[in-house]
Amino acid sequence: MAKVTKVALLDYGMGNLHSVSKALALVGAEVAITNDPKVVAAADKIVFPGVGAMRDCIAGMKDAGIDEVIQQAIFKKPVMAICVGMQALFEQSAENGGTNCLGILKGSVEAFDPTWRDEQGATIKVPHMGWNTISGMDLDHPLWHGIEDNAHFYFVHSYYCEPSDSSQVAAICDYGQPFCASIVQDNLFATQFHPEKSHTAGLQLLKNFVEWDI
Repeated sequence: MAKVTKVALLDYGMGNLHSVSKALALVGAEVAITNDPKVVAAADKIVFPGVGAMRDCIAGMKDAGIDEVIQQAIFKKPVMAICVGMQALFEQSAENGGTNCLGILKGSVEAFDPTWRDEQGATIKVPHMGWNTISGMDLDHPLWHGIEDNAHFYFVHSYYCEPSDSSQVAAICDYGQPFCASIVQDNLFATQFHPEKSHTAGLQLLKNFVEWDI
């Protein structure tokens, strides 16, 4: 009988927990929604979601002790960070007039420039909301198995990540300008888009994460 992967879905009051939990269960994971360090320590993998304003997210993480949980677990077991969860990994965000983040990855989170123009010459709408394609993936990486270049994923965000180390960029998206849509660093995988809202490609990505053997 195949071993069931236990996933700790981190709860700090700001995540889109129901839809993420449901999607992970659909691809075979046993999900625990938790902020208990003991439950996180016992899990095989961690998913770090996030929606909302960065300052509120960081405050929620600290109140729930999630900041310490992430710091301790980030390089010990596979971790997937989603949307604001990905942004929170960096040093600083421009959101809310400037917010200090967790500083696990070097780099910053910047605001989309509403003067940028799309391929049709129209100024972009902020937030970036809806379906868009990603490209530039290393399709040999286990997380991208079964996903084609230029696959569609669902985005909802007004800010984007600028990692200091460009080798961490695992996929890009274009919205007026190219921006980082995903990051891979050792056992850490992060997406600006929402795989749990991205239908077939998103479920494949979550399945790949659940089955990721590092």
